[in-house]
Amino acid sequence: MTRRADPLDSFRPAVRRWFETSFARPTAAQAKGWPSIVSGRSTLLLAPTGSGKTLAAFLAAIDRLMFSPEPPKKERCRILYVSPLKALAVDVERNLRAPIAGIAAAAGAAGESFRIPAVAIRSGDTPSADRARMARTPPDVLITTPESLYLMLT
Repeated sequence: MTRRADPLDSFRPAVRRWFETSFARPTAAQAKGWPSIVSGRSTLLLAPTGSGKTLAAFLAAIDRLMFSPEPPKKERCRILYVSPLKALAVDVERNLRAPIAGIAAAAGAAGESFRIPAVAIRSGDTPSADRARMARTPPDVLITTPESLYLMLT
């Protein structure tokens, strides 16, 4: 009988350590989604609210961003996350900022080199000076609402 692959095997050690100290185990959505997400394939996770879909996507992105060299400025914004305004603050704090801080602590404690990805939020309330700064110095992760994405693209 062959051993079933651990869904956390595709992550760097600090990411794995942070996850294992933060959660009992991956959810079904995470375990099924990570192989496809980590390999770079387009992936649709269909699961109930609270099933770990957002963290599944963010964790793969965080793993890549924190442990790879900073790209040239024109290639900097590599992750675009579109979220309804109502869920924006929770999604960003719980699924992005907290994991980045925890993974940075785990990597630092182990002496692993990493970088903190730049994160920016663009909504209808974002001041014009902040929008201009994002255009001059793009973040690694841009989080926006559907309405703001429409405005940026048109």
